[in-house]
Amino acid sequence: MRTSKFQCRGLDYRLCLLTFAICLLLFGTVSRLNISNVSYATVTKLQHFNPKRVISKGKGYPPVLAYWIFGTKGESKKALRLLKAVYHPRNQYLLQLDDGSSESERMDLALSVKSHQVFEAFGNVNVIGKSYAINRMGSSALSAPLHAAALLLKMNPDWDWFITLSASDYPLMTQDDMLHAFTFLPTYLNFIHYTNKTVRNQQRDMNQIVVDPSLHNEKSSSLFFAVESRETPDALRYFKYCVNGWDNLPRKLLMFFTNVVYPLESYFHTVLCNSPEFQNTTVDNNLIYSLFDTDPSESQLLDLSHYDTMLETGAAFARPFGEGDLVLEKIDDLILNRSSNGLVPGEWCSSNQTTKISEGEEELCSLSGNIDAVNPGPFGIRLKTLLAEIVNSRRSRPRQCQG
Repeated sequence: MRTSKFQCRGLDYRLCLLTFAICLLLFGTVSRLNISNVSYATVTKLQHFNPKRVISKGKGYPPVLAYWIFGTKGESKKALRLLKAVYHPRNQYLLQLDDGSSESERMDLALSVKSHQVFEAFGNVNVIGKSYAINRMGSSALSAPLHAAALLLKMNPDWDWFITLSASDYPLMTQDDMLHAFTFLPTYLNFIHYTNKTVRNQQRDMNQIVVDPSLHNEKSSSLFFAVESRETPDALRYFKYCVNGWDNLPRKLLMFFTNVVYPLESYFHTVLCNSPEFQNTTVDNNLIYSLFDTDPSESQLLDLSHYDTMLETGAAFARPFGEGDLVLEKIDDLILNRSSNGLVPGEWCSSNQTTKISEGEEELCSLSGNIDAVNPGPFGIRLKTLLAEIVNSRRSRPRQCQG
């Protein structure tokens, strides 16, 4: 085996080590994102690569949403509950637990998906079997959604929007509502939050160089902060583009954001605003009600006291919720019309077609419903109106990206 020596002769040793670390991180990022190297072995053998039922697409039909649901140790039940709350046969779903979870926990999640008759019948839910480290502050947190999007594109590229949810998120409307509202939108729109003014964002220094060992380690570890800093590039002023980018912009920006604190909060925004093809496709609204936007303290959770406020915003999702909180039961009962272990009924699965197979097990929907039709409620009609207003405001302000 041929080896090569890393020559530091004549260089400052700190700069030499920093350069070497950056090279390792870039190699880790590229290896995760290289589509030709994405093996189906990464996803458990319990998955399906081709949908078992053909859905209709085109004018007048609802879109297809691709969901990436991720969690950590002890969150497999939360992830499964969230999956059932946002499930629809038209969509694609990819579940992942990070390195904090055990192999048995990931296998239990995969077996739960495999044993569910509806998921098995439609074949649109997959679970990543192999975990890797993710540090929420570092570039490994940026690599993870790119890797998830790459897997979803590899398995089934026929989707319109990519939605990332943590196990602590929860919907504030049904999928029939969501699909109804998005049916009338141009699919080139990208919903992304630009105006988040948290303390963390205000204090972050883009010129500070950091190294995230979690990008190539099996277990998450703390960031390394370099003494040196760098100047912001002059050019630094979606998902398919970021994964299969047909020019070098996503890759060049990835090289820069690999060594930035909280790159997930800036990378996609910067790609969109610096790409001529996408810079006028942005909508400054991610449709999520988040306590992080008003209080950066990650210890605060949503509860019943936030219920009315959440609904007044018209958001499609909210975060973060604690496991089993009473507010989730209220959302299930009053908004989703969902039983404790069941799926959300819709045009594809009407509530009068469910049967309970045994005590404590899911109420299974009839598989004879129409998966190409949706039956929106008041929340879906309201969201459609809200999105129409947002799109109209975009047309009056075509430049969404500000310097």
